[in-house]
Amino acid sequence: MSLNSKPCRFNGRFPSNFKLKKARDMKGSNFEWKWRRKLVILWLLAVAAGMSLLFYGLNSGVSKTSEKYPHKGEKIRQFLLELLNINQDALSDQLNALKGHAKDSCRNYYFSMVTACWWILVGMTIILCLRISGFYHKFCRQKLAQLQNLPPQQPQQKLELLMHHKRQPAPGPCKVNGNRRKKLLVLFVILGVIGSGWLFHHMKRDIVLRRKETLANMCDERARMLQDQFNVSMNHVHALAILVSTFHHGKHPSAMDQKMFGEYTERTAFERPLTSGVAYALKVLHSEREQFEKQHGTIKKMETGDQTLVQDCDPEKMEPAPIQDEYAPVIFSQRTVSHIDSIDMMSGKEDRENILRARATGKGVLTSPFKLLKSNHLGVVLTFAVYDSELPSDATAEQLISATVGYLGASYDVPSLVDKLLQQLASKQTIVVNVYDTTNASAPITMYGGDVVDTGLLHVSKVDFGDPFRKHEMHCRFKQKPALPWTAIMASGGILVITLLLGHIFHAAISRIAKVEEDYCKMMELKARAEAADVAKSQFLATVSHEIRTPMNGVLGMLQMLMDTDLDPNQLDYAKTAHASGKDLIYLINEVLDQAKIESGRLELEAVPFDLRAVLDKVLSLFSGKSHEKGIELAVYVSSQVPEIVIGDPGRFHQIITNLVGNSIKFTKDKGHIFVSVHLADEVSNPPDMMDEVLRQSLNSSQTYPNTLSGFLAVDRWKSWENFKHIGGKESVEGTQTIKLLVTVEDTGVGIPREVQGRIFTPFMQADSSTSRTYGGTGIGLSISKRLVDLMEGEIGFVSEPGIGSTFSFTAVLMRGELNAVDTKGKNYEAAVSEFRGFRALVIDGRNVRAEVTRYHLRRLGILVDIVPSLESACSYLSSAENMSASVPIALVLVDKDVLEMVSIIAFRRLLTDIKPNSSTICQAPKTFLLATSLSSAERSEIQASGLVDNILTKPLRLSVLIACFQEDFANGRKRQSTRAKPAELGNLLGGKRILVVDDNTVNRRVAEGALKKYGAVVTCVESGSAALQLLKPPHEFDACFMDLQMPEMDGFEATRHVRRMESEYNSKINSRDVSAETFPNVAHWRTPILAMTADIIQATNEECVKCGMDDYVSKPFEEEQLYSAVARFS
Repeated sequence: MSLNSKPCRFNGRFPSNFKLKKARDMKGSNFEWKWRRKLVILWLLAVAAGMSLLFYGLNSGVSKTSEKYPHKGEKIRQFLLELLNINQDALSDQLNALKGHAKDSCRNYYFSMVTACWWILVGMTIILCLRISGFYHKFCRQKLAQLQNLPPQQPQQKLELLMHHKRQPAPGPCKVNGNRRKKLLVLFVILGVIGSGWLFHHMKRDIVLRRKETLANMCDERARMLQDQFNVSMNHVHALAILVSTFHHGKHPSAMDQKMFGEYTERTAFERPLTSGVAYALKVLHSEREQFEKQHGTIKKMETGDQTLVQDCDPEKMEPAPIQDEYAPVIFSQRTVSHIDSIDMMSGKEDRENILRARATGKGVLTSPFKLLKSNHLGVVLTFAVYDSELPSDATAEQLISATVGYLGASYDVPSLVDKLLQQLASKQTIVVNVYDTTNASAPITMYGGDVVDTGLLHVSKVDFGDPFRKHEMHCRFKQKPALPWTAIMASGGILVITLLLGHIFHAAISRIAKVEEDYCKMMELKARAEAADVAKSQFLATVSHEIRTPMNGVLGMLQMLMDTDLDPNQLDYAKTAHASGKDLIYLINEVLDQAKIESGRLELEAVPFDLRAVLDKVLSLFSGKSHEKGIELAVYVSSQVPEIVIGDPGRFHQIITNLVGNSIKFTKDKGHIFVSVHLADEVSNPPDMMDEVLRQSLNSSQTYPNTLSGFLAVDRWKSWENFKHIGGKESVEGTQTIKLLVTVEDTGVGIPREVQGRIFTPFMQADSSTSRTYGGTGIGLSISKRLVDLMEGEIGFVSEPGIGSTFSFTAVLMRGELNAVDTKGKNYEAAVSEFRGFRALVIDGRNVRAEVTRYHLRRLGILVDIVPSLESACSYLSSAENMSASVPIALVLVDKDVLEMVSIIAFRRLLTDIKPNSSTICQAPKTFLLATSLSSAERSEIQASGLVDNILTKPLRLSVLIACFQEDFANGRKRQSTRAKPAELGNLLGGKRILVVDDNTVNRRVAEGALKKYGAVVTCVESGSAALQLLKPPHEFDACFMDLQMPEMDGFEATRHVRRMESEYNSKINSRDVSAETFPNVAHWRTPILAMTADIIQATNEECVKCGMDDYVSKPFEEEQLYSAVARFS
């Protein structure tokens, strides 16, 4: 839109960039000076605001500093102790004397300077505000008075009047105001110089303090980690000492030997990551030496000479230990220190002192640092005394010494363990660490670290290794000397530079503001266009949905009606193929529209109760045919901890599972399996003994023996959710009624190439260019699934290995529901479930996961299940006394095809015949069923002809299949009555009912009429909402109405509102007895069920239909399932 068109649309309000544009076009010294004066005022105001923010920060810093003094006494004391090297008592006296004076002086200094700065800035701000406010109000009053006097039909005159006012000369006192601003500018420069000097001093001091604090924190962190890790290791060593006392000295004969000790210490070495080895030395008196050496060999003397060559020592060449009152030869040792076997620990000076202190105190004691055998590294030895009996807590030293039977020692390689600690903090390796043994303060021993280089700062952290006799310290220094305080230099120098260049910068800022305002106007115009385009897009999607689905409704409906006629096999096959292709097209349309709704943010989830297990059964039914064609084993498992009824969006949950399972079916060529499991997210954080069998088996799976559904190798499902932010625990969801489900879909397909795994959730993206040709698909299923999972407050992830398979996992937050809160399909099976409840079944399957899946489905029928891995074990189980004496005999035996062997099955079948049940509920031999993934016609005929099994159950298992099969064998063909009862039930619901169909499309009316008449309904069709009003005006004879939503003149929503208004008025007349109810004596209250028929899946939502008075809705093209679900609620 051009600028020339703006005056013609002027309505008394000017565009935001009008004044600046006019200023660029006009000439004249007075006008230019006036704008310069405004710029100077704005410039000084910006400087004042910046200084205000600066000193506000300083004031806050002073306030915080004044508040920190009473609470930071310990940090100040520690700092002075390090700086002055005085004791703590003397420091406390000095701090008490100087604390008050130092605090008051510092506070007075800071507050005096900040108060003066604040008063100066307040004065400047008041003067500037008064000046600007007076000018602004004077200008506004003049402009308002002039604009109000103009007639509204002359906008061009208003514009000219404003431009004329801008040409007026500037007021007289401008020169005085300019001098004042110069003085203020000089004052500002002086304050800037002073402020820059003060800022340099303050920031330099802050840098030094932060450097000290950083060094202290890093040093204390390393010291604390070293101390904590050492204490944990020390506790494990103490526990090992108790273990030796219990199993070696507490058992007769001893339950421990060198092999057991070595294996145990080797396997539990991860609990003692800081130790280089553990050994146990037995207390041997001189009188017992000869007997000990007969059993364990010669007691050898520890080398006490030069330790620099100890790594070359040979234990076989060591001399026997000299004669002494007591020995401590090593009898048990870890493999890493096996070279000290039979060495007398009492012959070493350090170890002897350690042993004597350990048994006298009853606690762990440390040696001073010395070079360890073999490694030649500096280390210490931790020693615990082992007692032969439990001593009281107040036992004396004599009692402890007399009860001592041995000594458990652990060697610590100090350089190695400190290096491991520092490697964990590799990202923070900016300091040099030295560890000292300061037991002798005058001659500390260096335990770790090299030569000390003074870099200016030193921090000392105490390290407590649990031995009060020995003291240790960690000294920390920065690797490099502090650099120049460039931050302070740059900040203080920047204050001066900013002060001098602020005028130029502010001029550039004004120009930029004008450009931004102009761009803002353009942006608002583009925004309006974008909003209009978004509205058009939504309307386009609604129109496309309606216009495409409406003819598709006719196509599918007519094909369905055609299939119900007498066709030869070829014609029926053609019709079925066309019908299936139409359904695929509808599914594709729905996916594209779902993606569009997600992108526009218009997709909302329902919150209705539904049966999770029934939804999964639908998925199995949907893909059972394709799994049979490929020979893929398809199964579903739901943990017993998952509630039966949950509250959420069943359609979207079904859509996610369908997308994931559909991809698995598509990319799994042959053999293998697809396994869907559902658990509570909290279950994966439980210990293995509290997990169900499916989760536990996945933990124990390996490449050699994969514990999977089909036995084929699959990827580790645990890796598919390892990157989830919230996977389990009490904090993952809030509220006792909220649950988080973890759904996993595992397959053994071709896998996803690693180079494309990062974009797998991108819309319309395939793995590579050949995927769409080889496998088909649009590439938006996973994208839609991810968006739906996000809407369910969950996460989705996957793990995939090419050639092995893929596993997708996602979480979803739902609510617990009541069992009677939903009219589930399971209620149709309540009679069958009650019929089989209490039965016992035996499942024969060699694969644990697959057997657990069968157990899960049988338990849904209330059947008790036992599992055995083979036919031989089944024979043993049935012949056992425990089974023969059971109150409930086995009624069903389910044998998986993988364990079927002709010889064993014959023997097993003979055993079943010989078993006589002792229960009155079952008076015949157990029924035998074969579980098979896929069978050819020849195999099925051969197995049925052999008579070895009563029936064959084809996987995937689901509730309806089990009920049908069991009823067929136990109740003489009741299967067909149950599974094929829906058409009869639908006929019972609609038979003789008068139905009104309202639709403006002739084909849609014919489809709806044909579908309803098929089940015996009397159908009347009209083509408009106004015609429907005439027929639905009470009283009438219609039992229900199917109404289209989008119709010319009067749509379905408006027609429904009119119908409800007429019914309300008629009901009021009945209540007031203005109308006789004898005409329809069975109708006390008029409300005709109105069901919406629509092809618009964006606008036709359940909420909108209910809001206008409709009872339910079905989307076109509707099928028998939808028709039954809708009519069953009102019939």
